Amino acid sequence: MSGAQSFGLPLDDAELATTVEDAMARVETSLHESVGHVDNYIATAAGHLLEAGGKRFRPLLTVLASQAGPQAGKVNDDVVKAAVVVELTHLASLYHDDVMDEAALRRGSQSANARWGNTVAILTGDLLFARASQLVADLGAEAVRVQAATFEMLCSGQIRETVGPAEGQDPVEHYLTVLAEKTGVLIATAGRFGAWFGGADEATIDLMREYGERIGVAFQLADDLIDLDSDSGESGKTPGTDLREGVATLPVLYARESDDPADLRLLELLASDLTDDARHAEALGLLRAHPAMERARQTTRLWANAAHAALEPLPDGQVKTALALLADGVVERSA
Repeated sequence: MSGAQSFGLPLDDAELATTVEDAMARVETSLHESVGHVDNYIATAAGHLLEAGGKRFRPLLTVLASQAGPQAGKVNDDVVKAAVVVELTHLASLYHDDVMDEAALRRGSQSANARWGNTVAILTGDLLFARASQLVADLGAEAVRVQAATFEMLCSGQIRETVGPAEGQDPVEHYLTVLAEKTGVLIATAGRFGAWFGGADEATIDLMREYGERIGVAFQLADDLIDLDSDSGESGKTPGTDLREGVATLPVLYARESDDPADLRLLELLASDLTDDARHAEALGLLRAHPAMERARQTTRLWANAAHAALEPLPDGQVKTALALLADGVVERSA
């Protein structure tokens, strides 16, 4: 589609594109102000992942969702602040994730834990969570409650992932629940905050929350596929990090369902210690060629289609089109 480009999103409506771009510039400025600190060492650590870049997917959704309300054509300060809150929360979680994953790379740069050690990385994540809490307090008590509930679910999802499915629980069902909590909930809050502080009615706010959760699951499923199927130059992370750490993402879970004798070696590898470089490389190669990858892509598309379906009650127009394109773009990243 031709038209203005806003953070990789093609927008045919020049006014909407300008509104989004201006708002995202304000978000970026506020993000840099939020990670600042009088201590240069702390400021450098806190700004490390922000400076490394990123898609700014969550604040972009907040800004777009704000245009689904009566204030379309402008983005107020509360929407910008809410967008900063969700991105700071996301950035903080990345510091913690990299410690748990023992990751060496993040966004193509050395991870904070690799550069400064686990203790500094954890404390820096905590600092960013604190900054997000300070900002959300300015948005009112109900916003604080929503943010607290979001943070609780983020932690629940991480715990569920770490512990694994209960005895007798379907591993795929468990994994999708983890994604809804660990990733979907923050993206749902991004959409909810945008519509809310953009002045939308309750039905639209709930619609954007539901859309956000569904696109959030699709987003993480796509990231899991990218992690397995790209090199570090494309993804900014070491390929197969979850595989090495024993985290079974959807392609692995689908591969484990196979009873094809030709998959015996892959299944043996998936059940083994993949911290060994040779075994890890062999498992990654076999998994990339396995039908489980395409099956996982199809599931990703189903979640993106569900996000599309959530948008149905919105009136036709550029905002609805942009949100639909956002869902499509999530899937295309992993194609």
